[in-house]
Amino acid sequence: MNSQAITSHKPSSAFVGASWAALLLGVVAFMAGLWNAAMQLNEKGFYFAVLVLGLYSAISLQKTVRDKLEGVSVTGIYYGISWVALIIAVLLLGTGLFNATLQLSEKGFYAMAFALALFGAIAVQKNTRDSLSADDGSAERKRGKSERNGPALVVTDPAKSADVSEQVANNR
Repeated sequence: MNSQAITSHKPSSAFVGASWAALLLGVVAFMAGLWNAAMQLNEKGFYFAVLVLGLYSAISLQKTVRDKLEGVSVTGIYYGISWVALIIAVLLLGTGLFNATLQLSEKGFYAMAFALALFGAIAVQKNTRDSLSADDGSAERKRGKSERNGPALVVTDPAKSADVSEQVANNR
């Protein structure tokens, strides 16, 4: 049986800080660009809504992918909606910037700030989940080909044996 151990290590403080810095820098840069832009208020609202949609959908997609990897039940419709929402956010930003009467450097600025904010949001969510999993520390997950619903929970320290449902609940 080919199995793959899924372990979670607590992220370093430097990576946690860099992740938060990327998220904040991306969001603040995007918002500062909107604040200083010479565009109508409805355009600014559009770009703000696209940023919020992109951040939410990226975090939601990261969580569903991680849940599926850890064997937590995720419906196919929610997984699909998460992908569709992220793709829509990227397409809306791309279409809006393509049709905007902005200089090419401004368009690139918004695109890069958006990408940085999405990366930061995903990294912050991952770090939060890894920190919570590492604090639990008593369980290691192991996934085999024969398992249909994802990995099984394997207690690595018999002295810390706990109810499986309690361990799964703590990892969410």
